[in-house]
Amino acid sequence: MEERRKRLLKYAHGLDCDVLVSFEPENLYYMTGFWGEAIGILEKNGQTTIISPELEVGRAEEESVDCKVITAERGVGLISSLASKVKNSKVCTDCQNYPTMESLKKSISSIKYSTDPFYRAREVKDSKEITILKKASQIIDEMYELCVKKIKTGLRESELQSILMSFAMEREMFSTGYRSTLNPLIIAGGPNGALPHAQVTRRKFARGDMIVVDLTLRYKGYVSDATRTFGLGTISDNAKEVYEIVKESQRVGLKNVRIGASCKSIDDACRNYIDKKNYGQYFIHSTGHGIGLEVHEFPTISQKSQTILQKDMAITVEPGIYIPKKFGVRIEDSVIVKDRPMVLHKFTKDLVII
Repeated sequence: MEERRKRLLKYAHGLDCDVLVSFEPENLYYMTGFWGEAIGILEKNGQTTIISPELEVGRAEEESVDCKVITAERGVGLISSLASKVKNSKVCTDCQNYPTMESLKKSISSIKYSTDPFYRAREVKDSKEITILKKASQIIDEMYELCVKKIKTGLRESELQSILMSFAMEREMFSTGYRSTLNPLIIAGGPNGALPHAQVTRRKFARGDMIVVDLTLRYKGYVSDATRTFGLGTISDNAKEVYEIVKESQRVGLKNVRIGASCKSIDDACRNYIDKKNYGQYFIHSTGHGIGLEVHEFPTISQKSQTILQKDMAITVEPGIYIPKKFGVRIEDSVIVKDRPMVLHKFTKDLVII
């Protein structure tokens, strides 16, 4: 935790700030070890304080690491306690609530909004974070083994989701609560697979389906993300061709994952291969993203990214081809950046036909 706080303060100092204040639960957790309803304060000497409503105090004291915990009433009480503590400091905060920021500006002489110190510190994972991501990825691999056993003609997408989530929760893996979807997983059979972020439906799997299963789940706070595409019964030659193109595209993309490589080079490698095979118009999203305490965080693996990969960044590589109203194929792995990529998922990437 001490090293994390040093990293956070280094990036805060780059913005001419000497105190960091976290409102967002992911940043609070990274700074303190506590995930809950509270405000975190990191001062220039490394002293860390949590201001929490009384109902969260017990857990904050138990779960946080080397933090002083202060009790305050929700709402105005929390903000008043924060202002009185940091009023003479140069403050950087991730607070996204406009009325709260306006109130703080009246009490704190120097305060600015920026998520940059938090996201830049979180980009590179420490050994504890990597261990958690490895375990999360192992559980996801087990869930793909379960898919092979459970997928069958007539099973509904929603039924498979229930089976998989029950398995995950028994192993302390939970939904990310990602706000852009109503479902914890993406399970998309047949034409639904042509939608990269398909919602889970009650559609029954049918012979000939390509079935996209995207498992993005949280374990001990951290998100692992992987996608596999299965075939059910007799698969068309076109679907098999597309699968092999996506598989090879991901392989060449992964070859480019190394310390010092540009994120753009990974996207280019995947995209150029798919373009060469005349399916470029059907690859409609970026090649990947950072993972960690959120589903999508920095760096972005895209054509526009200017980020250079650093050792122990955690990213995904996930090319896909989506044929409207017919089927989709995506293959995704979570990866730790090393001299050579550390791919966290071991479940086969060959087309599994069930």
